[in-house]
Amino acid sequence: MVDVESRTARDRDSHLGRRAVISALGGHRITYLLAGAMTAALYYALLGLGLLTTKGGVAYLFLVVVSHFITVVIVYPWYRLVVFRVSGEPWLAGYLRFYLVGAAFLAASLIGLPILVEFCGIPIMVAQAMIIVMSPPLSYAIHRTWTFRDRGNV
Repeated sequence: MVDVESRTARDRDSHLGRRAVISALGGHRITYLLAGAMTAALYYALLGLGLLTTKGGVAYLFLVVVSHFITVVIVYPWYRLVVFRVSGEPWLAGYLRFYLVGAAFLAASLIGLPILVEFCGIPIMVAQAMIIVMSPPLSYAIHRTWTFRDRGNV
């Protein structure tokens, strides 16, 4: 009898644990962190690949712009459909707002990188990593309250 009761309690606790994990993964902050990590990794890989293939033949700030543009085009659907679960709004309008927010962070890179690289002597990829680490909290707040807000409740 005790075995049956403990197994029932254990099954109930296991079920509650699974529901908590699923609920947490469905939350904006967790999916945003995953999307942000994916976005940063993609951008960083594209920039690194660009720097390696051009071997200094192309200005690194140009590669930053190209890597940023490619990254935004690739990740926008993920943010729209998975992270913020937007529906019913035109894709182009949402993409333009998403790109505008991204352009502000691109500007931070275009301003911050030359300072860190040229004046401080920090390698390009290290400097870019420093800038990337500082942007997710602000980016989340902007996307949540402006880019992907529920326009039906405004």
